[in-house]
Amino acid sequence: MTNILILGGTGKTGRRIARHLRAAGHPVRAVARTGGDMSFDLGDPTTWSAVLDGAASAYLVEPALQFTDEGRARIPKFIEAAVGAGVRRLVLLSAPAADQADHPLYAAERATRDSGLEWTILRPNWFAQNFSESFWLSGILNGALYVPTGDGRTPFVDADDIAEVAARALIDDRHSGNTYELTGPRAISFGEAVDMIGATIGRTIRHIDIDPVTFVEQQIGFGVSPEAARLLTDILTRLPHGGPGTTPTDDVHRALHRPARTFENYVAESAASGCWRRTTTS
Repeated sequence: MTNILILGGTGKTGRRIARHLRAAGHPVRAVARTGGDMSFDLGDPTTWSAVLDGAASAYLVEPALQFTDEGRARIPKFIEAAVGAGVRRLVLLSAPAADQADHPLYAAERATRDSGLEWTILRPNWFAQNFSESFWLSGILNGALYVPTGDGRTPFVDADDIAEVAARALIDDRHSGNTYELTGPRAISFGEAVDMIGATIGRTIRHIDIDPVTFVEQQIGFGVSPEAARLLTDILTRLPHGGPGTTPTDDVHRALHRPARTFENYVAESAASGCWRRTTTS
């Protein structure tokens, strides 16, 4: 029996992909540094061969954007190992504008296309789940989200849509050779997003358009590398001016033959889960 290998198997997309595939009866090997079916570290090649053994297809994700030549070679080197291990299909989680040579994931995309295997590349926009599972959750809980976006608008994409596209691409060759720019159905501002969340959970939440330099300093203080903090800030501050990640596409519909999930759907389901319920301690 061959396995479907999922790197980052406990992450935002990885665990959802595993759930989709297991529900359909497919054998899955979801790997991560901790908590996965097997221990795996993209930075430690000694962990690679065991997870690749018997894998027919693989979902690839770079857990931390790399800014050195050595770091950017991690995914390409893993792809070489995957080819040698007999993997036949790759699905890469990339990002908007990764086809530009200065992007941290450019080498990963190029290696995926040049692998000689069946491949699919996913370039999702900002995840809606960033408001409920990671980056922006603390701002929602504290009642103020500080991001340097002004009134820039972006079509937040639901991680469940990303996962479903990835799951299908891992098992269906009809997605081979496609690059999907995955977005939600309409662009909204961060202010509109937090207003929608606040109205649903019955609290006032503000979007504060923080100074970009201050935002970079804050991100570094949170443990983000200076390079990643500057890249993140650059992407956010460009939102009011258009460009990558600001225009909705129909690629979710193209891949799944159904509309992309709306931000309203995401907010309603997330609120029902209790993720934005503040807790108090005595």
